[in-house]
Amino acid sequence: MLRLDYISCVLTILSTILVGRNMWCGWIVAGVNSLLICIIGVRTAQFGFIPANVFCIALYSYNLRAWRRCPQHIGAAQVADELNCKQKR
Repeated sequence: MLRLDYISCVLTILSTILVGRNMWCGWIVAGVNSLLICIIGVRTAQFGFIPANVFCIALYSYNLRAWRRCPQHIGAAQVADELNCKQKR
């Protein structure tokens, strides 16, 4: 049997590392993990996990869109762009 809890653990660690390194793909990994937690909640009849993780998926989608809109440049222009992107958020 597939141990979804261990897979979720690995995905949580991976998404945290990726988001911490400012990589937008970390939000996708986090969304997949939240979907997996919803599946775990259904299988174990712990239905409280579902609304919380659906909310997280919506939040991750919003963050992914916000991060993808702000282009990353190299040098001094990158600092100015990051300040502009943070002010827009």
